[in-house]
Amino acid sequence: MTVTSVSNQNVNIPDVGWWAGNARLVNLSGKLLGAHVAHAGLIVFWAGAMTLFELSHYNPDIPMYQQGLILIPHLATLGIGVGAAGIVVDTYSYFVIASIHLISSAVLGAGGMFHSLRGSEVIAKNSAFAYDWEDKDKMTNILGIHLILLGIGAWLLVAKAVFWGGLFDPAFNGGDVRIITNPTLNPFTIFSYLTPAHGAAGMAAVDNLEDVVGGHIWVGLMCVGGGIWHIKSQPFAWASRILVWSGEAYLSYSLAAIAYMGFLAAYFVLVNDTVYPEVFYGAVGNIALADNVVSARGWLATFHIALATMFLFGHIWHGIRARLGVRGFDFNNGDMVQPPAIGH
Repeated sequence: MTVTSVSNQNVNIPDVGWWAGNARLVNLSGKLLGAHVAHAGLIVFWAGAMTLFELSHYNPDIPMYQQGLILIPHLATLGIGVGAAGIVVDTYSYFVIASIHLISSAVLGAGGMFHSLRGSEVIAKNSAFAYDWEDKDKMTNILGIHLILLGIGAWLLVAKAVFWGGLFDPAFNGGDVRIITNPTLNPFTIFSYLTPAHGAAGMAAVDNLEDVVGGHIWVGLMCVGGGIWHIKSQPFAWASRILVWSGEAYLSYSLAAIAYMGFLAAYFVLVNDTVYPEVFYGAVGNIALADNVVSARGWLATFHIALATMFLFGHIWHGIRARLGVRGFDFNNGDMVQPPAIGH
């Protein structure tokens, strides 16, 4: 760890190689902002470019699940470009969506490059966007903002289902797009999916779009409500004691959440044909087709499991580093750099 003066602030710069990624920028808030914006640009670019790639290879005479597609089936499930029996009737919509993603990625990429190369290396302390990893109130504010954004994302799906054209329902007239006019709002129905009432599949047992959309309404309410709570409140004493308040710890917590979502999504893909219709993803429970071609369902489930496993190991690794780091262990030298606090 080296100490340097950046923007009239003394900043600790980790002595790590380029391969360590954002670990180099843990205390350079301006450059870390640039890295995050650029990362978002890469994600959006991949979505747009991959959609165009799939569209260029799409053959309407072959079932979608036999063509190794993963993005176009998602768009079709959202009721975009498809009609009765899941037949694609408009591929231009896919082209427009892909183009919008590519244009957006250029804007995000430019923002990432600006903050990485031209912007301040450290955000000024008097800025509303300044933060300190150990500032518990600021960190919970950031958590709250993220939760609100997630809630809005859940409500966007609700808006698509209720107001903006509806969703593809495999159980409606042999499979067709319909508006969800009566989403389930009963909390006992929605939260019963967290109990054994629906069997071992739990949430993945949902078999109607009313419950799916109603669940997103409730998820949005909880995320937005939780976000407001975390912005308005401060961490409880027990949370302040138990949690580690450092950049690496937050990375560990985030990786744990992503790993959980990855495993759940993989299971959902494998067993559910309401959210992942067979006409787009292939038969439920089957990864490969009769001719040993991997179906869209197989690709999605397999990669979700693989990535979730990697994220889980990352959570454990960074969690250990964060916990031992606050106890004074130096991973570079493999030794204690300060005496441990006995009895704490």
